[in-house]
Amino acid sequence: MNHSGRASLSWRAALARAAGLLALALLAVGLPGPASAQQTFNDPLNLGPRGLTEIPDFAKPAQPAATAASAPASAPLPPGGPLPPDPYTALKPIVFGSQIFTGRFGGQAFTGFNPDYQIAVGDRVHIRMWGAFNYEATQTVDAQGNVFVPNVGPISVLGVRNVDLNKQVESQVKRTFRSNVGLYATLEAAQPVKIYVTGFVRAPGLYSGLSSDSVLAYLDRAGGIDPDRGSYLEVDVLRGGQPRAKVNLYRFLLDGQITPLQLQDGDTIVASPRKHTVQVGGEVLNPYIFEFGQAQVSGSELLAVARPRPAATHMSIVRKVGAERRSEYHALAEAARITIQDGDEVTITSDKYPGTILVRIDGAHLGERTLVLPYGAHLKDALVRLKPAPQARVEALQLYRRSVAVRQKELMESSLRSLETYALTARSATSEEAALRGREGQQILEFIERARKIEPRGQVILAQGTAAGETLLEDGDIIRVPERNNLVLVSGEVLFPNALVYDSRASATDYIDRAGGYTQGADEAKLIVLRQDGSIAEGKRAALQPGDEIMVLPKIQTKSVELTRGITQIIYQIAIAAKVLLDL
Repeated sequence: MNHSGRASLSWRAALARAAGLLALALLAVGLPGPASAQQTFNDPLNLGPRGLTEIPDFAKPAQPAATAASAPASAPLPPGGPLPPDPYTALKPIVFGSQIFTGRFGGQAFTGFNPDYQIAVGDRVHIRMWGAFNYEATQTVDAQGNVFVPNVGPISVLGVRNVDLNKQVESQVKRTFRSNVGLYATLEAAQPVKIYVTGFVRAPGLYSGLSSDSVLAYLDRAGGIDPDRGSYLEVDVLRGGQPRAKVNLYRFLLDGQITPLQLQDGDTIVASPRKHTVQVGGEVLNPYIFEFGQAQVSGSELLAVARPRPAATHMSIVRKVGAERRSEYHALAEAARITIQDGDEVTITSDKYPGTILVRIDGAHLGERTLVLPYGAHLKDALVRLKPAPQARVEALQLYRRSVAVRQKELMESSLRSLETYALTARSATSEEAALRGREGQQILEFIERARKIEPRGQVILAQGTAAGETLLEDGDIIRVPERNNLVLVSGEVLFPNALVYDSRASATDYIDRAGGYTQGADEAKLIVLRQDGSIAEGKRAALQPGDEIMVLPKIQTKSVELTRGITQIIYQIAIAAKVLLDL
């Protein structure tokens, strides 16, 4: 080879060496190197002849920046990653057992003491001797299953149980050192192995770990069992093609029992195909799709895993027989005699009738505040047990009900949706009119947003009813006994909203004048008088009573008569249902 050829080769070798050093330097500071170097280091299964027990940080895939930024600082992710989906709020039914494969098993190596673990080739045994002969070292079990101790020779430990390791080594040492020598031997680390995971898992493949790791860890590293095809009742462990163990994951989920296994290099974990399933929902603690080994099970077996709530009373069964769909309904007391079949959809329900109701009494009342009444009780039954205070005004009795508040909210929402539709679909003839409508529409949408936050009180008007005592009570009703007072409250579009002393000679206009008069945004023709008993009077000529509230409504100014009418109607509804005024 001539001089120029040797120079060329030397230059190429130097360049190659520089590229290799550059790649190592980039890896040292956390930057990606050349494609070839990055591929070598990013393969967690190509990190040595025996594999690693844990994937190093540089071999783990980097998380996108958007993922970390999108997580709120006030709600950090739990250790191991996000929690599994909630079965109560999930969009589709969840298979029972799929919630355990979220990376919390595969990301941790099990190094705890297993007394039944059998020493294998490659395990590390720590030996310490003291007394007449001092020695301390960590020995690796060689290919013949021995560890070598000076002055003693090879000691066979292959297949020895972990709990018997110290006795086995001590008995061999005592043959040479019969006295004045103490010994302690312990297993330092389990053997790194590679296990095949296949069958109905998400990502079949070869996975590294420790021989002491559980089957759950290797299944988790393979992405877990496929919930649509795999079985959680039967997971087989094969060694040399022969069955070694069967694992039932339901025993771990329900009872916390898992069979400890000592895995070896080349073992195979196989997830079997899914068996028979039943979907359960309703009043249960475990609303999942459950898997069973038989095509038919009793209702009591199903309830044992679904765990019904204390209030549950019945189960409904929807069964598909070919193209036909059949339904059944049974009491839970008969569960042992009910047959559940593969593919059934079971819903646990609480089918009860109320025996008693609770009614709350507030206000000027001196007796007990909560009454227990039989279902179907009337208002007069509660009034019999009423003990009004001296300042109570029983004739202005108030009744508040949750169902009425819900209905008032629905009516208000209906009016708001109509107003919102009109504001978003109004047409304009010119660009100037379009700009004006756009600004007006934005104001209307802001008004609608504020109005939706108002919660009605749900008051039932009793004053104008001739048979108020016959009103049926509902569970959760609140009866309020107002106190007598000599005040009149003025609110709304007045300069100084305030409470004024009642004057029998004063009219509504007099009270408004005493409160500073109308504001510029007031509609002087729109006055509402709310009385203590919940009744409503309208107009300036309404006869006022002590305890009344005068509300001055705002003036609505829009370009559309229909829009003005809609907003005015909503303001009326809010004022009466919640005693609150909103201005546009």
